[in-house]
Amino acid sequence: MEKSRVIPLDGVHNFRDYGGYPVEGGGRVKSGLLFRSGQHLEATDADLAGIERLRLKHIIDMRGASERSSYPCRRADTFSASVVFYDGETAALAPHVEAASGALDDAAVHKKMERLYSRLPTREPVLWIMRRYFELLAQGDGATLVHCLAGKDRTGMAVALLHHALGVHPDDAMEDFLLTNTAGNIDARIEAGASAVREKWGNISDSTIRVLMGVDASYLLAMRKAVEEAHGSLDAFLRDVLEVDDKQREALRLHLIEA
Repeated sequence: MEKSRVIPLDGVHNFRDYGGYPVEGGGRVKSGLLFRSGQHLEATDADLAGIERLRLKHIIDMRGASERSSYPCRRADTFSASVVFYDGETAALAPHVEAASGALDDAAVHKKMERLYSRLPTREPVLWIMRRYFELLAQGDGATLVHCLAGKDRTGMAVALLHHALGVHPDDAMEDFLLTNTAGNIDARIEAGASAVREKWGNISDSTIRVLMGVDASYLLAMRKAVEEAHGSLDAFLRDVLEVDDKQREALRLHLIEA
């Protein structure tokens, strides 16, 4: 299933379909409607043609203004999707870039990433764009793409929360989260991410770059733990913070689940 999820592109990394998973109560998340990726600065013409074939209606760009300015997305001449973004900074730095600050070794980076994930659910700009993400998906208006800089941290949190709202088993949600580590051309993705990290912090080791550009189950678990400690459950967080009430949740299931 992993290979069928991944859409092989040359300059856009971590591009994949996060539908197809079975859901509680029967059925499964529709394929061909939900896509996720990293940034599109180095998209080739062939990449743009491939993305256009997906017939995207909406793109949810979870990056902040400085990231969009530094890494503007290439678009096909025929591009017509709406692009939703927060008009400001969703994070001081992309989480994987922020975690490189003062990094001493790989273990220290792991711990910093866990702390960053535990704080993501408290960052109001991130929450703002996530509310728009759920609103768009509940409209059922065609295929969507959600992405950030590397397509793994802010995007990973959003996708995990959607999977929970739809009734995807936590093990399957975690499987999707961890696909970042194996999807597509890993070396090219790591090399692309290294430029942003080293531009900010200097000569970070190759080993540390690999940690920063990957994900670990402990990261997503740290996010879930922080949400449960603050709000009691993921369901309460979805309802009270992300405004995904019973009506919107029903709409999500109506549009995104098939028998």
